[in-house]
Amino acid sequence: MARTILHVDLDSFFCSVEEILQPSLRGQAFVVAGRPEHRGVVASASYPARRHGIHSAMPTARALRLLPDLVVVPPRHGTYGDFSRKVMDLLREAAPRVEPISVDEAFLDASDDPRGGEAAASALQREIRHRFQLPSSWGVASTKLVAKIATNVGKPNGLIVVPAGQEASFLAPLPVGMLWGVGPKTQAALLEIGVRTVGDLARLPEAALRATFGPHGPELASRALGRDDSPVDDSQDPRSISSERTFSRDVDDEGVLRAELRRMAEELGERARQDGWAGWTVRLKLRWPDFRTQTRQVRLDQPTDQDGEIFGAAWNLFGTEWSPGRPVRLIGVGLADLTPPARQLSLFDRSWQQDQGLLRAVDEIRRRFGPEAVRRASEISPRKKPGDASGEE
Repeated sequence: MARTILHVDLDSFFCSVEEILQPSLRGQAFVVAGRPEHRGVVASASYPARRHGIHSAMPTARALRLLPDLVVVPPRHGTYGDFSRKVMDLLREAAPRVEPISVDEAFLDASDDPRGGEAAASALQREIRHRFQLPSSWGVASTKLVAKIATNVGKPNGLIVVPAGQEASFLAPLPVGMLWGVGPKTQAALLEIGVRTVGDLARLPEAALRATFGPHGPELASRALGRDDSPVDDSQDPRSISSERTFSRDVDDEGVLRAELRRMAEELGERARQDGWAGWTVRLKLRWPDFRTQTRQVRLDQPTDQDGEIFGAAWNLFGTEWSPGRPVRLIGVGLADLTPPARQLSLFDRSWQQDQGLLRAVDEIRRRFGPEAVRRASEISPRKKPGDASGEE
């Protein structure tokens, strides 16, 4: 199956948030920046300011020399972070794999979305505008490299789709500096050998590239053709871990769904124990056949790395959303708000300590002999009703 990768960039993000909080700024040339007397720099520039040559990372003092009437707004990063988290949560509800790459950018893998990449991106662009009043630009392609460049081509508030097989022809007329890995020094070296566009780079003989850039040369040529097999990596968030499965066919069997939740809870518990984490919050993710996605979560009384506690919370959440016979396309469990493990000690109940020792022994057996070396009796016991998580085996 061909990959469908989406890239989103929240247009002039800090400035867009400030326009929501201060509507009088709309249409004005302004920047979110540090104070010039403190050697501040521009963090974000509105599009009217950009028309005067002002851009991010420029010293504030220089920006004011370019435009003396420029409005300078001090940054409030906590507020921007709040907006960013809300947008990223929406993206995670919409796609099985999301890779944030900054506070205002992310990649999404929408390969299994039956609507197609353009429709999925368009729907999310509208939803972000409707829900958060934020403009965004989108790129859709078969690779992360081309999707990100497509976003940059379409800014602001654009949506550019590059069909599979047309990556090289899309990139060819673009300035070579738009490619990943082509910084100012590389661009200057390319200019010396007559390379101005991505197409110029793609046509260079490999020998010439090796002579100029060494082993990095062929990699540049590959990028010029739009080749990039790097996956959307959703494992970089240290605050949460998750496991999910998209079924090849929709599943409405309660026993299968329960077993899958159990397996994922055990996987998360083992990962948490290996990495020295426990989570305060258990999340459930469900995607229905019409591709609507629901997420539910519950905060626990204390952080856990215990399989049974993770499963019990997820199963209870599942019981609030699922009705018998309702088909499920995707199911997922997450453990969030990670912290070093610590328990409130009870004078009378020490059973969790026994469970902890047992689970660590099971972890070791599975590491040595494989994940199927130890199975629970519950996997062959009579089915339970959703929501009945009492009496864990």
